[in-house]
Amino acid sequence: MSEVKIVILDAATIVRDGLPSLEPICVLGQTKILPFTDDGEIANAIGDADAVICNKCQITEQVFEQCENLRYVGLFATGYNNIDLKAATKAKAVVCNVRGYSAYAVAQHTFALILDCFSHAHSYALAVENGDWIRQKLFSYFYIPTNELAGRTMGIVGFGDIGSQVAKIAQAFGMRVLACTRTPSRVGQGALAVPLEQLLRESDIVSLHCPLTTQNEKMINADTLKLMKKSALLVNTARGGLVDEYALAKALNEGKIAGACIDVLTHEPMREDCPLFKVKNCMITPHVAWAPIETRERLIDEVAENIKCWKEGRPRNVVNLPNE
Repeated sequence: MSEVKIVILDAATIVRDGLPSLEPICVLGQTKILPFTDDGEIANAIGDADAVICNKCQITEQVFEQCENLRYVGLFATGYNNIDLKAATKAKAVVCNVRGYSAYAVAQHTFALILDCFSHAHSYALAVENGDWIRQKLFSYFYIPTNELAGRTMGIVGFGDIGSQVAKIAQAFGMRVLACTRTPSRVGQGALAVPLEQLLRESDIVSLHCPLTTQNEKMINADTLKLMKKSALLVNTARGGLVDEYALAKALNEGKIAGACIDVLTHEPMREDCPLFKVKNCMITPHVAWAPIETRERLIDEVAENIKCWKEGRPRNVVNLPNE
């Protein structure tokens, strides 16, 4: 294949202050790098390019119709719900994602959230900084109740690369692990595959690690929240659309579940009218679970390898089946 034209639509979602470098991608063709592209400008930005790389930009049927040369869509992500796969297939364009690159990072962040809820290290550090410990007579100042993870039940919804890594960490803390997945045969490592309803009823912590599909959109809703323990914690580091945010806000404000730790929202960046903004017992981080520098370096290398394989006529990590 002759030199290809590549457009990166939203490089700022991956690169901060020049790091990590996009050079592994740039050496593969004539590359145009855009920090961010509004949805209405995507077709113009792609122009006559052969390949486009994006994270969250919407590559719609209209984009494929307007960009006749487009034959490759690469994702800086595992999820691909922002790509019209049917339109890509019709246009004979290959769509490739990156799998497994963020398993360690997301599992790490999942437990950073959980540990803050159970050990309150940040709150205690702030108390010390405010001089509270100086004013105490006793050597140990435990005014915020803390709890052990050992002996509790961790419910993991989705048991792919991330979910299985979360399971390993949970077991290291001495937790019982339940898993709900479309492929129960993959559940090993001492975890038990169960239906979603059983997982919700028995788990002390429910952690979501599945892709967003039309089948599981708002799987956590008013009805499923009613199945959870009043003492349960919900963690979502997967996709915001898995949760009915209005139902979760109501459940938290009414004390129907104990808390929620959220790294993803239905609308990102967060809107002022987000149902979960400043809700009782809801900790929100701004979609950063996947973002350590090492993770982003790995992601760029994998995206580059995807493009290289496509150029050589042996595409990998294909999520659609373009016509011959």
